[in-house]
Amino acid sequence: MDNGFVRIEQLAEELGVTAMTIRRDLDYLQDRGWLRKVRGGATAQPSAAFHGDVRHRAQAMTAEKNAVARAALPLVRPGHSVIVDDSTTALALTRLLGPQAPLTVISNFLPVTQTLAGVPGIELISLGGTYYPAYDAFLGLRTVDAVTSLSADTLFASTTAITRGHCYHQSQETVAVKRALMDACARKVLLVDHTKFRRRGLHQLAPVGAFDLVIVDSGIPASDLDALQADGVEVLVADPV
Repeated sequence: MDNGFVRIEQLAEELGVTAMTIRRDLDYLQDRGWLRKVRGGATAQPSAAFHGDVRHRAQAMTAEKNAVARAALPLVRPGHSVIVDDSTTALALTRLLGPQAPLTVISNFLPVTQTLAGVPGIELISLGGTYYPAYDAFLGLRTVDAVTSLSADTLFASTTAITRGHCYHQSQETVAVKRALMDACARKVLLVDHTKFRRRGLHQLAPVGAFDLVIVDSGIPASDLDALQADGVEVLVADPV
């Protein structure tokens, strides 16, 4: 994460193990979302098919995420209960929620809890489960079980990739939790920056049309905007910063 890239031979020499051991370790870390294996080594930098660990995601497209968050804020009214997923786009909205109190905020994303802890008028419900350090979030069957007992007004969520009108993610655990979050809310709002339309994911979450509203930044290409609207998706383009 600090250097962006590391070579297998370098790791083997530094750690005093074989290259085969390093390859197995990299497979393990890739499966858990920490890095992406590439020829000769591994990288933590995001790509079209790998969204990066949470630290890299938090630093990417910050102006666009902030614009989307400001556009979403009027949807939150005092007294509402909202679910915020484990996305850094929705986290940008979380930072704006204090003046909208009183609110109930539900999330499986640890940075959401840390951001809102102690904010007057915010009742926090943290969803437990298995902690995934690369995502800084709680995922898995226990998280799904925790969601099924709740019913909220609005979900604010993002996605790794939008391909052929569907949302995709890199892990099955993420998809399972997000589907449960969608089922628990009366209104579902998808928050995305325009780069999501150029990324890829492995596991399909849902059609974009399953969300009641999609908020995207003004950098979205006209072709992607036209495709969404042609599918009957309600889209709000956020004003630029």
